[in-house]
Amino acid sequence: MSIYDVIPVSVADYRRRAKRRLPGFLFHYVDGGANDEDTLAANVSDFRRFRLKQRVMRDVDGVDTSTTLAGHRSAIPVALAPVGMAGMFARRGETQGARAAKSVGIPFTASTVGICPVEEIAAATGEPFWFQLYMLRDRDLVLKLLQRAQAAGCDTLVFTVDLAVAGMRLRDYRNGMLGGGLAGKLSQLAQIVSSPLWAVDVGLRGKPHNFGNLRDVVPDPDDLNAYKAFIDSQFDPTVTWEDIAWLRSVWKGKLLIKGVLEADDARAAVDTGADGVIVSNHGGRQLDGVASSITKLAEVAAAVGNSTEVYLDGGVRSGIDVVKALALGANGVLIGRPWVYAMAACGETGVTNLLRLFQQEIAVAMALMGVKTIEEITTDLIERVI
Repeated sequence: MSIYDVIPVSVADYRRRAKRRLPGFLFHYVDGGANDEDTLAANVSDFRRFRLKQRVMRDVDGVDTSTTLAGHRSAIPVALAPVGMAGMFARRGETQGARAAKSVGIPFTASTVGICPVEEIAAATGEPFWFQLYMLRDRDLVLKLLQRAQAAGCDTLVFTVDLAVAGMRLRDYRNGMLGGGLAGKLSQLAQIVSSPLWAVDVGLRGKPHNFGNLRDVVPDPDDLNAYKAFIDSQFDPTVTWEDIAWLRSVWKGKLLIKGVLEADDARAAVDTGADGVIVSNHGGRQLDGVASSITKLAEVAAAVGNSTEVYLDGGVRSGIDVVKALALGANGVLIGRPWVYAMAACGETGVTNLLRLFQQEIAVAMALMGVKTIEEITTDLIERVI
């Protein structure tokens, strides 16, 4: 047993522990990307293309890592990203993630296809949170989901626009999660049997295992395959910016458009009335071979950063990465896989501890860069080296 098995600290540490604890098909669902996973890898590795500038002999007493995200004060410029099926990685996982976010003082984003419905998350935290949604073919269902989110206290809508069709996530086929027939089901059963801690904590105690926000619209709410078939049928490849303008007219809270990589699309999002754009390639899970999020950030920030908030999603694995994103023009970042790894490994405590580590890393980086506030982190403090 190595030290990494005893005291997980970094995202990589939690990932190793999550891999041992989870059934293989679930670990690879959250860990994997599209096709050859080139973009998935680039999201992480491309942060190394940028170097921060260290500055000395400056008064950095009282470094303040707090900022404002979507109109609310946040302890650090980080929000927990929406992750589908988070409640399958730990018992009632969305509520654990939301409580951890609340304890640190940052936003949590609930997914349309989360296991826990928005009402359960609201009851667990008693505070406003963000809600993520796709444009579904059934616009009445969209309106119903928006009404439920608003009633649950959601004041910020994260609208995903890069899912006209689902990407080719080959790991899900290899491990039997998709298209495996009887052989796939037997493979999943074997993986569950080999993960006894998960089987008890989530498999037995974490029920119901359905998409809580969609329970009323699927014929068999306990059949995840039925849910997948329904969601696949609801993806709408006809959606245009006119549909986003309609969305803006019916949603009165903050609106963040997630899935933007190009400056022209960012400008179009602003023109429809978005309050922010999230530079994202869906964690490398959609179109493999596109640019990493971090390499597109500066272009988008230059195009719309003066008129709207800009966020980064994808590849963030440390507080240092957060600071690099801020220096390239982001107001904040969203993290998905990191909080799920931590939750799968150590529950709510793991997520809280990971976020505290991020806060410490951000504070130390700021002090060694000679700044005391988030607003002082500018493009003058970063350089591209590769």
